[in-house]
Amino acid sequence: MLGVLFAITPGQERSLLAAGDGGASDAVDGLIEEIEESWAEDGLTVDTDKAWDAIHRCLTDGTLEPDGGEYPFSHAVLGGRRLHEEYVVVYLTVDEARDVAAALQSVDRRELRQRFDAIDDPDYRGALDDADFDYTWDNFVEVRAFYQRAAAAGRSVVFTAI
Repeated sequence: MLGVLFAITPGQERSLLAAGDGGASDAVDGLIEEIEESWAEDGLTVDTDKAWDAIHRCLTDGTLEPDGGEYPFSHAVLGGRRLHEEYVVVYLTVDEARDVAAALQSVDRRELRQRFDAIDDPDYRGALDDADFDYTWDNFVEVRAFYQRAAAAGRSVVFTAI
């Protein structure tokens, strides 16, 4: 599954929350499609490809549990409010996005490598080698910068993995 983070507008936020509260997966699907189509090169979105898996594991307890590990690291990828029943659509409030942005600033390459090397989950499908770490690190740097831009813009965040 490919993961994407979006810093959404207040209007998109209201629509998604209304659709998610009603359990209307079709409505959420349509809204996510609209958000994807409006994707601009404004820095308020980032494609993590498949690196979101390793990034979440590195920032949490090594699993894909949405609440694994400690807040706010647990909310950088999979933690937050689930808005879809069939696939991953996770919502973070503006305040949660700011908390994540602040927390990610403290993670450097050495620390992420230590966390990466500690992944010991047979369900992880990456190679857990130097190339896999470099791929994870490069995407993490983009995610960290994205959260800084989202926080500066006062935007809530949605992560999708489809």
